[in-house]
Amino acid sequence: MAYFVTGATGFIGRHLVGELLERREGTIHVLVRPGSRDRLASLVRRWGPAAEDRVVPVEGDLTKPRLGVSRAWIREHKGEIEHFFHLAAIYDMTASSELNERLNVGGTRAALELAGALATGTFHQVSSIAASGDYHGTFDETMFDVGQGLPSPYHRTKFESERIVREESTVPFRVYRPAVVVGHSETGAMDKIDGPYYFFPLFKRMRDLLPSWVPLVGIDLGDTNVVPVDFVAAAMDHLAHLPDHDGETFHLVDPRPQQTIDVVNTLAAAAKAPRFAVPVDRRVTGVLPGLLPRALRPGNLVSNLLHAAPVQLALRGTVGRLGIPPEVLEHVSFPTVYGAARTERLLDGSGISVPELDTYADRLWGWWEEHLDTDTARDAGLRKALEGRTVVITGASSGIGRVTALKVAQAGGVPVLVARGKDQLEATKADIEDAGGTAHVYACDLSDLDAIDELCKQILADLDTVDFVVNNAGRSIRRSLALSHDRFHDFERTMQLNYFGAIRLVMGLLPAMREQGRGHVVNVSSIGVQTNPPRFSAYVASKAALDSWSNVVSSELVGDGVSFTTIHMPLVRTPMIAPTRLYDRFPTITPAQAADMVLDALADRPHEINTVLGSIGAVAHTVAPKTSFRVLHLAYQVFPDSAAAKAHADAADVPEQESPQQLLLSRLLKGVHW
Repeated sequence: MAYFVTGATGFIGRHLVGELLERREGTIHVLVRPGSRDRLASLVRRWGPAAEDRVVPVEGDLTKPRLGVSRAWIREHKGEIEHFFHLAAIYDMTASSELNERLNVGGTRAALELAGALATGTFHQVSSIAASGDYHGTFDETMFDVGQGLPSPYHRTKFESERIVREESTVPFRVYRPAVVVGHSETGAMDKIDGPYYFFPLFKRMRDLLPSWVPLVGIDLGDTNVVPVDFVAAAMDHLAHLPDHDGETFHLVDPRPQQTIDVVNTLAAAAKAPRFAVPVDRRVTGVLPGLLPRALRPGNLVSNLLHAAPVQLALRGTVGRLGIPPEVLEHVSFPTVYGAARTERLLDGSGISVPELDTYADRLWGWWEEHLDTDTARDAGLRKALEGRTVVITGASSGIGRVTALKVAQAGGVPVLVARGKDQLEATKADIEDAGGTAHVYACDLSDLDAIDELCKQILADLDTVDFVVNNAGRSIRRSLALSHDRFHDFERTMQLNYFGAIRLVMGLLPAMREQGRGHVVNVSSIGVQTNPPRFSAYVASKAALDSWSNVVSSELVGDGVSFTTIHMPLVRTPMIAPTRLYDRFPTITPAQAADMVLDALADRPHEINTVLGSIGAVAHTVAPKTSFRVLHLAYQVFPDSAAAKAHADAADVPEQESPQQLLLSRLLKGVHW
């Protein structure tokens, strides 16, 4: 069995090809423009070894007859293509009418011509729920042209391209109508700003300006429909290979009602931003939109307001500055409910279903914050400080180090990625290169001092300069002294990586920094050094040692142009804290927020970066040490050792539900490692 796929380098397309590689056999021919061969080559590497043999590029162009595929290729492969997937299109509410027409309508007609010339088994058209236009009520999979209005070029061209397939196809066809497609439900991966992602910068600013508990007044915006890309790709693969369903349409939607305000609040919660309360909510009033006059229904009311000239002007000067096009606001909700009985029936028993948004919203937010947030790239101060500069980052395979590397590259810097896991470092490097950046990979066990010496020699031999060093790699141990009497190696291992490894790296690179007359070292320390929380004696001591060493040598090196910044980092949601299940519901900052603190240190080079709570803790230990120790002893009683710490002592596990005292202390003293 052979396949032909257009749009294979696009968002849905790359996941569909991944499904075909994993679940099916046979060659996968993919349409590719000459300028996209490098992008396809990068995807082939990500798809794995099987893709190198099975994914075959076919040069062509969406805007040309028969997609610009040569007659010789068509003659050679006629009768071989069992499934022709047409995904190439423009998915953008803000695109011009001409561009929508040329790519969506013209591209579909050209794909159909090629499919006919190849005598394809089945032509699979990826349409959109936009084909339903402004239809009010339930729009099921048997419906197409029911007199609906088509309010935008995108709606019109998706409807027209589907009509062409239905009326002009010379081969059997199937039609798929995905809802609003967001990132992967397991990884959060997304390739561009679209749909709800336009609102993410607003969530970020709300998070930074207001506490998450502050309620905001919202309005009932009607309904929407959001599905993750992995569901769409898996469902398409499954439905395409079922026999005897040619000529049918499939709605790849969430069959459960999704109120737009609920989706907004779920994503805002993932961002730790304030949420919206709706004073007049249909679930409370019992008034359904269909019972209201058409002009007062949520979607139409919003649309009418948005078209008013004063409102348009106000929007462009406010949300427009946050990157939210006013055209998008008009389509945040649908007047349509999408019936998917056929699709549900055919997917039953396959294990393919739409997950609840709240189970993966945090992954969508995390991916955007780490990969798609443009604040770093647009920061002129960061670009001036980092452009063309080499930044050695330890612990770059995950967490703070990985996101710091991504952001350094966004600002024009060249991250030098250091950690034990080479495969993870290579994946981070691939992400950076896909976005147009440059990175270097050096695998090294930073608890091995001899290995660090070799690492320094190699870096200095390979690179012209070393401008920055970020000591981020670290080991954290949360265990009380009562459980540590037979575990002295905990202290040795923690000190080996967090202190000896960090200063060995700096000392190895220091001669080059002194010779070039400049260099800056950023040490990712801990708020624990300032607050001295119980159960962290090994970890805090190692970080305090690094702080003191840096403070001493700063005075010796300032004349050589080498400086240090210590970041007393609060609790961050990283793999390092995962073993302590107690932290699952505690307030933390994200790796991206932590990486922003590192970038501030690289750009501004302050002596220290502290949180308000950390500074208060340091002052309290100075002016009232006895009172501070009593408060900390109370915390010692309230927060037990974790299951991981107790395991060797056959102690009970941590309770599944945190106590009110734990939650109160964790929120009052936000960011402290308890």
